[in-house]
Amino acid sequence: MGSHPLQGSSPCSASSGRGAIPWEAKGHHTTMTESSKPILYSYFRSSCSWRVRIALALKGIDYETIPVNLIKDQGQQFSEEFQALNPMKQVPALKIDGITISQSLAIIEFLEETRPTPRLLPKDPKKRAQVRMISDTIASGIQPLQNLSVLKQVGQENQLAWAQKVIHTGFNALEQILRNTAGKYCVGDEVSMADLCLVPQVANAERFKVDLTPYPTISRINKTLLALEAFQVSHPCRQPDTPPELRA
Repeated sequence: MGSHPLQGSSPCSASSGRGAIPWEAKGHHTTMTESSKPILYSYFRSSCSWRVRIALALKGIDYETIPVNLIKDQGQQFSEEFQALNPMKQVPALKIDGITISQSLAIIEFLEETRPTPRLLPKDPKKRAQVRMISDTIASGIQPLQNLSVLKQVGQENQLAWAQKVIHTGFNALEQILRNTAGKYCVGDEVSMADLCLVPQVANAERFKVDLTPYPTISRINKTLLALEAFQVSHPCRQPDTPPELRA
């Protein structure tokens, strides 16, 4: 992987190509047809995968990890085997309860509806709407614009500046939103789906060397969340496919 800040920076997609997926990950010897546990197809640095890993950790769900390397072999997500799981050729994908679900927010909402403890969506409909608004602001309005597939279209010499610009634009809006919704966390004092989106996006911002000084609310919430065990065990530096040089 190296240390280049743009390498592997894509949460959900990468360039075209084909590569074989290591269906038996190191330390995880169960194949996708043998396990009764949920199976998460994930990339350690994928912010979308990280959202789901946090949700699984918070809800205490034991699962298998099958890594899908978005860089190696020109992108293992483009293999025919993975495309059969997710035609969008993106991570994450979760096999659970006899179905396969892609798109991180859809996965989190399914987990919320089938395994509602602890709650990640508030009971109050206004707060629930705020959680979804913040989640969508990040998942639809910020992260996709600094995704690896987009960065490859703007040219290597423009990638860092582009990523910084779109993250700044999104964080300017997000900081204003959070000033009105935040308590200890993004919405009030309970961890919610919005927080699961915030932390990975701040990590993206840090990797792209974004100055976070103008965003004290974002920074405060992120620091508070990173102290929680579920955010630590799901961190990219602690995954089965984390390269040795990036491990905590």
